[in-house]
Amino acid sequence: MKLMECVPNFSEGRDKTVLEAIASAIRSVKNAVLLDVDPGADTNRTVFTLAGEPEAVVEAAFQAIRKASELIDMSKHHGEHPRMGATDVCPFIPISGMTMEECAEYARKLGKRVGEELGIPVYLYENAASKEEWRNLANVRSGEYEALPQKAQDPAWKPDFGPHAFNPRSGATAISAREFLIAYNINLNTRDKKKAHALALTIRERGKPARDEAGKLIRDADGNRVIIPGLFSHCKAVGWYIDSYDRAQISINLTNYKVTPPHLVLEKVRELAAEMGIQITGSELVGLIPKAALLEAGKFYLRRMDESTGIPERMIMETAIQSMGLAELGPFDLDKKVIEYAIARSDSLCSLSLESFADLLSTDSPAPGGGSVAALCLSLSGALSAMVANLTVDKKGYESVQETVRELAPRGQEIKLQALQCIDADTDAFNAMMEAMRLPKKTDEEIAVRNAEMERTTQQAILVPFRTLELAWEAMQLADKVADVGNANAISDAGVAALTALSAAKAADYNILINLPGSTDEAFKADIKTRAGELVSKCQTLADAIETKIRNRF
Repeated sequence: MKLMECVPNFSEGRDKTVLEAIASAIRSVKNAVLLDVDPGADTNRTVFTLAGEPEAVVEAAFQAIRKASELIDMSKHHGEHPRMGATDVCPFIPISGMTMEECAEYARKLGKRVGEELGIPVYLYENAASKEEWRNLANVRSGEYEALPQKAQDPAWKPDFGPHAFNPRSGATAISAREFLIAYNINLNTRDKKKAHALALTIRERGKPARDEAGKLIRDADGNRVIIPGLFSHCKAVGWYIDSYDRAQISINLTNYKVTPPHLVLEKVRELAAEMGIQITGSELVGLIPKAALLEAGKFYLRRMDESTGIPERMIMETAIQSMGLAELGPFDLDKKVIEYAIARSDSLCSLSLESFADLLSTDSPAPGGGSVAALCLSLSGALSAMVANLTVDKKGYESVQETVRELAPRGQEIKLQALQCIDADTDAFNAMMEAMRLPKKTDEEIAVRNAEMERTTQQAILVPFRTLELAWEAMQLADKVADVGNANAISDAGVAALTALSAAKAADYNILINLPGSTDEAFKADIKTRAGELVSKCQTLADAIETKIRNRF
């Protein structure tokens, strides 16, 4: 599933009525979730954080910008923070299932609409920038709001979208695509701000001035200060003392966690601090974090302990929380701190208990139905294969297959997670098809719209179980492998993994076949039917072989 974050900054931090109106505009858009509103009275600026499906996030951002243009008058604005517009900046950030270029395209899409419909000059920056010199926000915002009248007369400052004219009320807006910024603090067992800052200077990308043994600055032949590069790119850091914690911290902004992840920064700081006789007591995450960052940290520590990484995601992340001391200063709630969990749908079938799911399944509602059950069977197959692999890790007599089972367990977890997504996706696809059927069909235009939507939703109702079928074949192959190398005491579980994969495959195929007649695309139908038949046949053949193999070992 594609998820995107948006962090618009508005030039109002004092009027709660204005802020609530902007928040309401965001909340009015389905599938966009408002995660946080952080106002600053001194800066007279508020940072909103929202996330969700890309199209919904773009729409919510536009509605928020529209509302800000109606309520904020930049000609009367005063605040400590640099600014040039009622909506000052509006960056998009890829969370999952998206590329940076896709985010940049959404930035351009929003910019075009803001410029054309609201008459606000829009400048693109960072990864959406149309000019190299505009990649840096500081360059785009140079001179701030007060410089806009002059820029409106300068051809070099023609905006990417909107009029090349001064908009005294709304100013100008900068829109971008950038990586997720992780605000991360490391806690020290000292109150000495200088020691914290010394560590910060060592790790930050900007580095620190070189000094001689006497502590004097070292300069080059031209008289410029010699700078010792910092240890981490995409890392900004400063040391400070926090009264409420009665300790010093290293405050860090990681602008690209994929290059510089927080756990590696923490481990290096632990080394450097130890050389100074300082202990790291824990760390603190300010705001939200992408699931991928916390998973990578958890896997890092699990590997260091020579333990399996093929365990449930939440267990992996709990390992990260414990290893990094993220709960030292207060509870660390995954559902509130991990962005994917924070915006998770509240009506997910996967969140139901087994009893509640079975009860819902047994009612006269047509969804959830067989397609969701197929995906459920598939998730159980992946989970069982992961279990057999994990039961083989570090077991005596299985030394020769350790590398193999450590690879199989994570794959079982991946199949499980993808299958769980298919449970909701199948029901969503059915409901969308029902909504399409209810569209009006009185005029030729309405009939054309309805027919197009019926075809689109019908194909989706076919493609979801087809994805389940594809995964079932992967699950079957995985079950075969764990049956070959897994713990002999769990051979029956490997067999059940194969049986549930076969059930998933056949059930998914039934759901494909029942929906195929609803499509009018003959080429699409023929292709899907052929490929589905081949997959079911392969699943059946391998399932038979696995059963023979397992029965011979009893």
